Amino acid sequence: MDGDFLSLLPEHPLSRVLTSDSQALAGHQIEATTVLAFHYRQGVLMAGDHRATADNLIFSDRVDKILPLDSDSLMAIAGSPAVALEMARTLETSFEFYRRSQLQTMSLQAKTRALSQLLKENIPMVMQGIGTVVPIFAGVDYSLPKPAPTIHFYDPLGAQFETTSFASSGSGAGNVKSILAFQERWGSPAPHKMDLKQATTFALRLLTTAAQFDSATGGVDPRLNRYASVYSLRPGEVRQVTDEEQAQWWGKEKKA
Repeated sequence: MDGDFLSLLPEHPLSRVLTSDSQALAGHQIEATTVLAFHYRQGVLMAGDHRATADNLIFSDRVDKILPLDSDSLMAIAGSPAVALEMARTLETSFEFYRRSQLQTMSLQAKTRALSQLLKENIPMVMQGIGTVVPIFAGVDYSLPKPAPTIHFYDPLGAQFETTSFASSGSGAGNVKSILAFQERWGSPAPHKMDLKQATTFALRLLTTAAQFDSATGGVDPRLNRYASVYSLRPGEVRQVTDEEQAQWWGKEKKA
């Protein structure tokens, strides 16, 4: 026995979905797909496509998968939007209640544990084949000598891990992670050296590439005025990159 909970379920039909890559669940539930986060020069950039699927059907291309929780944290969802959105509302309310009652913001460690607890409480739904959520969380760590945002990813059972460079979740995560790893090691510029414009354009490229190999990822299509959900996080600031900015920066990139 290797101590891995998933090894106890080798014959369970859901065992194939309980992975860090958050592959699509069996059944007919509505799901959201590819999301990513990486460090750029000023902070953390988080992005996701807008597509939600139910089996082979495209249910919607207007799902927002990047969710601001407060001025110092973002959550990206992959899996069941209904469950993930409820988790986000719970966290947002908890963070705000703590801020008002304690006259200070909740620590990053407490925030990451709160999300982990919600995922653990969701295990019964996961085991029934409904409601799996595999999120990415980004929050500012004020315990550091120089406060900076950090990236954390989770498995569906609530285990939480911090990553130094990047994370991705959803059905297109494998392709995205490969490109991020390549760019971080050999690319010029590396993601952590990009400014906001460069980082946004890079994120749009990643989602477009993922969409070429994964039908459940919406990608970017300027012809239909379809862009991504993109946010940046810096200490004390959550900023949304608008569709207009994405269109402008993408257009300049395509002409370059």
